[in-house]
Amino acid sequence: YNEFQAMGARRPWWVAFLFLWLVHPDASLGAPPRRHDTEAKLLAHLQRESNPIKKAKLEVRLGRVRLLQAIAAFDRGNMEETNRLLGAYMEILNSCWKRLKDSGRVAHKKPGGFKQLDIELRQDARYLEDLRRRIPYEERATADQVAREVDQMRNQVLKALFPPMPLRQEGKKSKQ
Repeated sequence: YNEFQAMGARRPWWVAFLFLWLVHPDASLGAPPRRHDTEAKLLAHLQRESNPIKKAKLEVRLGRVRLLQAIAAFDRGNMEETNRLLGAYMEILNSCWKRLKDSGRVAHKKPGGFKQLDIELRQDARYLEDLRRRIPYEERATADQVAREVDQMRNQVLKALFPPMPLRQEGKKSKQ
């Protein structure tokens, strides 16, 4: 039993304090995409890719880039550019969702691509809600429409990932 073991009760508090002090409290809130995606890199990668699921994942990332560009255009005061980029964002997401549906993959058995789309749509809905609150009411129509479409698409993705269970017929036992 030495001196360090006697101080052991204080160590976790001190380590936690140091960790919290070193890590900025807002470091994880509203963070940009984890990759440093650029439009040019993603478009080039999309041209080379032949796997439809990987293409859909790249399109999801490209959609996020367009959404962030739309937010930046609004910050610069360019509402026309914001609306144009929101339209481009929605086109990319529609293409991604169509590609995933046309891939022939059963989402609840092989969720690759579908799960990523769901996660990104949920995060994008937060970005869109923040943007909508900042846009004056009279100019909000495009952002409102895109937010509704994102919500509808997310509901479709969730239905694909979690299809309803067939009702059990009377007299048949379930296999458990």
